[in-house]
Amino acid sequence: MRSSRRERRRETSVEIEIPFRHVDLLGVVWHGHYYEYMEEARTALLRACELDAGDLIGPRYLFYVIESKCRYIQPLRYRDRVRVSAWLRDVQHRIHIAYELSDARQSRRVARGHTILATTDSERRLLLETPDEIRRRLLS
Repeated sequence: MRSSRRERRRETSVEIEIPFRHVDLLGVVWHGHYYEYMEEARTALLRACELDAGDLIGPRYLFYVIESKCRYIQPLRYRDRVRVSAWLRDVQHRIHIAYELSDARQSRRVARGHTILATTDSERRLLLETPDEIRRRLLS
């Protein structure tokens, strides 16, 4: 089943206007900035789950990005408004967050991607399963 048809657990969206400093001489957004846009949505998603840096994350646990991917479909340009949606795919052993980036004015998909986060304890020991208290916050 394609990801667009899967359940989008805890979906959160942010809207960003593309600043001039993000485009190249051709007026196209440099590919690396798409990861910044996905990070904005991921931060909003984790905050909505009360998993921001000051909550459980930081004092007791740490998240590390262990994988990221972005598939580019259409270019973004200066002053475009991009809507970035983030949702949870899996939280059992790692936290898998999927993204869809759309041109907010034309409602066309411009990119999709994902990041996978590993959880460690405060001593930076890798946890093979997401702790129950984090899973509960993600799924509630």
